[in-house]
Amino acid sequence: MNTFARRAAVALTATAMAASLAACGEAGDGDNSSKDNKTIGLLLPESKTTRYESFDYPLIKAKVAELCSDCKVDYKNASENVSTQKQQFDDLITSGVKVIILDTVDSPSAKAWVQEAADKDVKVVAYDRLAEGPVSAYVSFDNEKVGELQGQALVDALGSKAATANVVMINGKESDPNAALFKAGAHSVLDTKVGKIVYEQSGEWDPAVAGQKVGAAITSLGKDGFDAVYSANDGMAGGIIAALESAGIKNIPVGGQDSELAALQRILAGTQSFTIYKPYKPEAEKTAEIAVNLLNGKSIDSLADTKSDSPSNKGIPSSLLQPTVVTKDNIKDTVVKDGLWKASDICTADYAAACKAAGIE
Repeated sequence: MNTFARRAAVALTATAMAASLAACGEAGDGDNSSKDNKTIGLLLPESKTTRYESFDYPLIKAKVAELCSDCKVDYKNASENVSTQKQQFDDLITSGVKVIILDTVDSPSAKAWVQEAADKDVKVVAYDRLAEGPVSAYVSFDNEKVGELQGQALVDALGSKAATANVVMINGKESDPNAALFKAGAHSVLDTKVGKIVYEQSGEWDPAVAGQKVGAAITSLGKDGFDAVYSANDGMAGGIIAALESAGIKNIPVGGQDSELAALQRILAGTQSFTIYKPYKPEAEKTAEIAVNLLNGKSIDSLADTKSDSPSNKGIPSSLLQPTVVTKDNIKDTVVKDGLWKASDICTADYAAACKAAGIE
């Protein structure tokens, strides 16, 4: 190779290396790739509660598509594992996502992640559970009110026995900030309107764990040692009712929340007394709208018109929806009317007679 050819080859190689290094720098900084990123991250905490896969994800995905035709949703589920959710969160930021909808597995753990995201100008919308750290918005229900409704519905189900009733409480997972609010709301009613809370444990949002805890309560208190069971959600209520039936205990009030299909069928069958209806569609759609607005640099003031405080941050723009108690008497006028479940979903052959008696056809 002559001198001219060698010089040309060296120059070409240097130019290529410089271009490659520049490209690597751009990707790492996220300068070009992320400015036009139209992907919204969605991190949900677990799948044992049926709502997340059946309602939250598809509703958010559909609303984002409706509002932004070129936007996409990158969805991941943490299966109740904090480390898994942290890795998912980091992966979204690395990919250039600028808005993340986060339903946290553990609120305090998320504080550092949310701060890191804010430092990189990534907006985090806390969904259903209020993550700690500088979140840009929070969408959920008045969760202490949910607990109050649960407590009052259990009192109503006990009727004249309430004032002297012994109650077992199976609460949600302690790392879930909503569980503390449900518990506080329920206690605000039960502590003054029933005889005594005789046993109280966390069921970890797991039907099997909840059933085991009630089994332990039966062993400790005896079959006649309690008159009702507070369950923080419907999934655990299913495990609790199975444990009661296994022990031959019948006709005591058990409540829940989430309006799961199986819970509605248990209410019709008379083994569960009530559930709490939290309309997922308006919650999911409001969250999607806030996320799209944040992605496009638009105001969210009209969408998040109240404020919430977490242990680490105050005055978080929020939208808090109102829950409703559902019993056999109003299934038709709530979850069926709103389209959460069709009558045909609820009224399978085993529940056809109960549906007819409740006016659901």
